[in-house]
This record gives sequence, structure tokens and C-alpha cells, in this order.
Amino acid sequence: MSNATLARVALVDDDDLFRESLGLNLGDEGFEVVSFDRGEPALDFFANGGQVDIVLLDWRMPKMDGLEVLRQMRARGIDLPVIFLTVLSDQIYEEAALSGGALDFVEKSRSLSILLKRMRLIIDGNKVPGEEVAANDTGVHHLGKLELRLDNSRALWDGTRVDLTLTEFNIVKLMATRPEEDVSYREIYDLVHGKGFLAGYGPSGYRANVRAFIKRIRQKFRAVDAEFDCIENYPGFGYRWGDGTGQRNGNEDADVGLLDDAAAAAE
Repeated sequence: MSNATLARVALVDDDDLFRESLGLNLGDEGFEVVSFDRGEPALDFFANGGQVDIVLLDWRMPKMDGLEVLRQMRARGIDLPVIFLTVLSDQIYEEAALSGGALDFVEKSRSLSILLKRMRLIIDGNKVPGEEVAANDTGVHHLGKLELRLDNSRALWDGTRVDLTLTEFNIVKLMATRPEEDVSYREIYDLVHGKGFLAGYGPSGYRANVRAFIKRIRQKFRAVDAEFDCIENYPGFGYRWGDGTGQRNGNEDADVGLLDDAAAAAE
């Protein structure tokens, strides 16, 4: 890539006109775009060593839909940030996409400026700012069994690495650096999308988005320690990093149920 290129983007969409139009627009904005009309050639590209910074992925495509492409990527260890671009506006699809490991979900009807803002948040988030390392002398935050290495955005639980994405790491850091303090859905959503971003589905539309991230984070910690229970619910408000007693997790099953229903509906 040239120095003028902001990032390299894989655009996977079976709509030729949409793919061409968006590719030209992204090129004008400084992105280098690699286009694919189906999921299979995109997966082959990655399997052969192809490199990009962001994947823009359509949901409805022939033979292999976008959700299956994402599953195949994650199964093959391809942990690139994925943004779904789709005409499907129902909340169940957004929940299923985020639960499956996508970083974001943008309706095709939204303006180009919205997509560009989401992409730039990802690009900026993948840069480790110097001030993050300066949190303490070692660049490491300890809380009980949790160890956060701020210099490379790595999380360990009782000495074992937890495979968090950068966004998931930042969510954990937000809560773990403020232990026993309630953190609202809105604050977590702003951390992911940028302050002031307008969530869909009414004034509380961001809650399902945040629940999907929290569910995935919990799953990753429990893959390391089945007894992990430090992320506590504050029903109707948000979450907090607690002491692991699970005293405030009464509504967790409701959150998980919503996401499971979404994933099932999207099958």
C-alpha cells in the first residue's frame, strides 16, 4: 500500500452495481479495495495469504451467506474486523452478526459517511496510543486473576491468555479499571462506536448491540475458566466488573436467550 492509503478493504457482495459503486467511493476516500462477488473466493484469498485491514461483508449471497463466511473465517483463525453491510434491518440479524464475531452491522440504506466513520473507528482502534501504555510503570493492569497488558492489548486470566479482539479488550479494560462501578449500556456502546452515534431501534437500540459483545466476552473467559463470573448485570442499566460472586447476574439468562433466539432465527 502507498503511504496515502488509509487501509486495505475486502468488499464481499454479490450485487455488482453496489460493489462497483461502493468500491469507487471508498477509493476516493483513500482506501484500497479488493472486491469479491461471493464468499468462496474471498476465503480462498485469505487462505492464500491475502491481507486486508477490514472486511465489508454482505449477508445474502448465493451458496454461502455472509454469516457462514464469517464462521468459516473464525474457524480458520482469520480474526479480521468484519462489518456487515446488508438490507436486512431486523434487530435479530444484527444480534446474530455480533454474536458470531462481527464488529459492526450497517444497513445499506445508511449514508456513506456513517460507514466511513465506523471504518475509521476500527482503524484508529487498531493503533495502540502511547498514553495507554502510560497507565502505570509496567503498562500492566492487575485485578484479581485478571491481567491486562496495555502495551499490546492482551488479556490473561490466571496466567492463561483470553483471545479477545481489540474492541472486546477495550470493553474489559473499561470495566476492570473501574471495579465495582456500574458502567452503562450507553457508555460501552460509545466506546465501540464513538460518542454521540445514533443507535437504531429506538432510544434503547444500543442495548442489544452491547449484550452481544458482553455475551461473547463472557464465553471467551469461560472457555479459560468455567467458573468465571466477574461481569455482573445491572438490569436496565448496564454491567460492572465484580468480585466473581455472581450476586448481580440474575438477568444474564435473559440476555443470552435473546441472542440465541436471534441466531436461530437467522439460520
